[in-house]
Parts: sequence; C-alpha cells; structure tokens
Amino acid sequence: MKTDIFSGNFINGSWVNDSSEPDSDVLNKFSGEVITKVTMANDEMIENALAGSTQGFLELRSWSAGKRSDYLYKLRDALIDKEAQAVEIIIKEAGKPRSYAVAEVKRCLTTIEAAAVEAKRMTGEMVPIDFDHGQGKTAYTKRYPIGPVLCITPFNFPLNLVLHKVAPALACGCSVVVKPAPQAPLSALFLASLLETVGYPSGVANFVNCSIELAEKMVTDDRIKMISFTGSEKVGWHIKNICGTKKIALELGGNAAVVVDDIKEIDAIAKKVAIGSYLYAGQICISTQRILVHQNILDRFKKQLIQEIESLKVGDPSEGDVSVGPLIDKMHLRRLGVWVQEAVDSGAHVLTGGGVFNEDQNIFEPTLIEKAKSPLKVVDEEVFGPIAIIDSFTSFDQAIEMVNDSKYGLQVGVYTDSIENMKKSHEDLEVAGVIMNDIPGFRIDTMPYGGIKMSGFGREGLKYTIEEMTEPRLIVF
Repeated sequence: MKTDIFSGNFINGSWVNDSSEPDSDVLNKFSGEVITKVTMANDEMIENALAGSTQGFLELRSWSAGKRSDYLYKLRDALIDKEAQAVEIIIKEAGKPRSYAVAEVKRCLTTIEAAAVEAKRMTGEMVPIDFDHGQGKTAYTKRYPIGPVLCITPFNFPLNLVLHKVAPALACGCSVVVKPAPQAPLSALFLASLLETVGYPSGVANFVNCSIELAEKMVTDDRIKMISFTGSEKVGWHIKNICGTKKIALELGGNAAVVVDDIKEIDAIAKKVAIGSYLYAGQICISTQRILVHQNILDRFKKQLIQEIESLKVGDPSEGDVSVGPLIDKMHLRRLGVWVQEAVDSGAHVLTGGGVFNEDQNIFEPTLIEKAKSPLKVVDEEVFGPIAIIDSFTSFDQAIEMVNDSKYGLQVGVYTDSIENMKKSHEDLEVAGVIMNDIPGFRIDTMPYGGIKMSGFGREGLKYTIEEMTEPRLIVF
C-alpha cells in the first residue's frame, strides 16, 4: 500500500490507494524524472465516489451560508500555511515557471476568499406580479444548489482551475467529484489534503484519478447534476454530446488575438505582447497567438517585438527569471514542429525561433511567424505552445474582421488611443471579453470568464460560477 497521500484517490473522507488498475506516472516536466506513481481508480472506487457525493451534498446543502463561508476561510488559511509546498508541486508537475507558479498560488488565495464572500451574498430576485390576476400577491426567487458537480480540470493551472470549480461549489452547497488532468494531478490531490485538514464532511469533495472510460461513466451518471469542464474543444463538445440533460459549463480554448492600433509609443506594448505570447510556453487558453498590427507601425513594432522575444529566458522553470519552460509532453513538442513546417511550406516566414530548443526537456523555441494565412493550423487552431503569428491591417474595421474570422471567441486585447475604436471593439468583436490596452491574457479571478462560439459557454468567476451551480426557485404567496 502507498503511504504518499498525493498518490491516491480521496474518496468519502479517506485516502484510497489499493486498486486493480495500473498506476500512472507523474513526471517532472523539465527533468523527465518520475515524481510519483498515482493510483488509478477502478470501477468500485468511482461508484463509492458517486454514492458518497450524493450523501455529502445532502449534508452540505443544509449548512448555513455563514458556516460554508467560515469553512472556506479555514481552507484559505490552510493554504497560506503551505504556500511554498504548493508552488513546488506546480513547478514540478506542470513545468510552470517559478514566478508564474507563485502567482498562481496567490490567485488561489483570492479565489477561495472570493468564494467565502460570495457564500454570504447569494441572492434571489423580487418578481413584480402585483397586477392583473397577480394583484395582491408577492413573488421572489431563492437560489438552491443543483447537486453533485463533476469537475474535470486541465494541467496548465492545476490548482487554481480546480479551485475555480471546487470553491464556488462549496460556497453554494454543491458537493464535487474532481477528475484532475493525468499529466498534473498532484496539485488537486494536495487540495484534497487541505480539505481533509479543514474537516469537510465525508463525501463533500471526492478526488479521483481514472481512465477515460470511467470518466465518461461519471459524465453519464444521473447522480451527477452538473459538469464543469476546462480543456480542449474536442473533449468538451464530446462531453456535451453524451451528458444528456445535465447542466454543463465548458471553458475551452482559443487562438486569442491582440490588436495594436496606430500608436506612437510601442516599446511597452511589444514587451507585454511578447510575455503574453510566450509565458509558460504559451500553454494558456488566452495566450496571445494572433498579433494584428496597424500597417503604419508594423515594421517598428515587429523589430521591437523580435528583440523582446529573443530576450526572454528559456530553460529550467524552477529558476526565478525563466519565462519559457517545457511543454507538457513530447507529443506536443512534435506537433508544434509539424505545424511550423506546414506554415513554412505554404510560404510563411519564421522571424525568430521555429524549432526545438531542447528535445530532452520538451522545450520549443519562442517562435514568431509572418505571412501565415488561413487555413494553416498556426492561424486557425489553438497552438497551445510558444508560437505566434503577426499580420497587419490598414483600418480598424479590417482588424475587427480579422479577429472575428475565427471559430473561437474567448478574449481579445486591443491597444488603441481612440475612444471610438474602443466602443467599436466592444460592439463588434465576437468574443466574450474585450481587454482594452492590454493583452488578451488578462484575467482577474472574480470577473466573468468564458467563451462563445467554439470556445465554450457558461461563465467562471466566483459569483458567476455560483449562478451556474444553482437554480432559482420561485415562491408566490
């Protein structure tokens, strides 16, 4: 039997490590060394998690808002005590640069605290019906938790994106079953250990590592009342197709654009765009992939941007000044090489980078490509790697058309000095978020965040996730 709590499954308040299923290796993404072997859940363990989640929900939903809030503050304090441990886990299992891992853990504290606040601010709505045959009557709604939520989470924010599902669920009274990414499950299991320390009741939060087959069993099980998924569009839309009548929230990917209008001062913008394109090797769903620059400043901006890209430090993510570390696995390293070659074969030009930096450590060079046009994958698909394309426009209307010429619609960044163009951006861009005078990667954990078109639907951000995880119930008297 394993003794490392971060290698098991947390089911009904206990660590379950014995399974008939083969273990799964979790690798240090830079060195390639095995950090630990994770126990994979079998069918019996999944059944116990689902049954326990139903019972856990019945208890949690009976808690007062104040009690749910108090427990979340205890969770925040437990994480504060172990911040350094959380940072090291994220660096090793996700390959995240140290400064970015530190920032993720700080964001986790914000996420938990915001959930604690929102637990006491859940409101319904007074419904005006005092007219016609409703005369003399009063009506209002109150929000009630929907039930057990299945949370399927990605590798790139292995703690905060788990908390973006777990924290609001605990705030509003929903139990959770968490299925973390197989490449980086340890941060989620670390969170399970904190929940155990805080003393949440059995079944309120279950964490299972399992096969795709068993994950799909949970997706289709009637005891699960909602699915919250963050990951690839292919998997997300498949889950929607098989989940039946359940509520579902999908936070999928994109090929986010930044628009740089005819602006005189470009140095700071170029620096920000370089960071936004290549930080964490571009493995962020709102990483800047399409850089659209006004023709009047294209040459100057391109020159400055290349300088900024080539000044980024590439290498060991545990070092404090590294921005670009390893990709999550070798499959994606090979994929990026194929996509760049496809672009070059079609007439695109590589301005910097373009190849493997270190094959053993799965590091791809920060790469900038020009003259890349649809239907190339580096233009149309989500690269999810350190590759960006640069293109030009002659009018702001053309820039809007270029941004909208995408199957995705997550966020866009717009740099402009024009109030008129700012208003036009909000009115005409087909995205869920317009970030003015900043990169599309801007996110505060309390803001409504999500996508349209193939980028998903539903919103995260604590208040907005609670709305997704609850249902309004009307009373008339």
